[in-house]
Amino acid sequence: MLRWALIFLVISIIAGFFGFSGVSAATADIARILFYIVLVVFLVFLVLGLMGRETLF
Repeated sequence: MLRWALIFLVISIIAGFFGFSGVSAATADIARILFYIVLVVFLVFLVLGLMGRETLF
């Protein structure tokens, strides 16, 4: 999913360079949302991993 966020970010930059401001804004929003989803999933798995380690030892 992080790969998709980076792809949308690159599309946004290219669209902004060529003057397609609507497409650029939309893809930047999609990239931002995907990045936040990846961040939340990472934090959830980090917390679950730390909690699981305490129960093993």
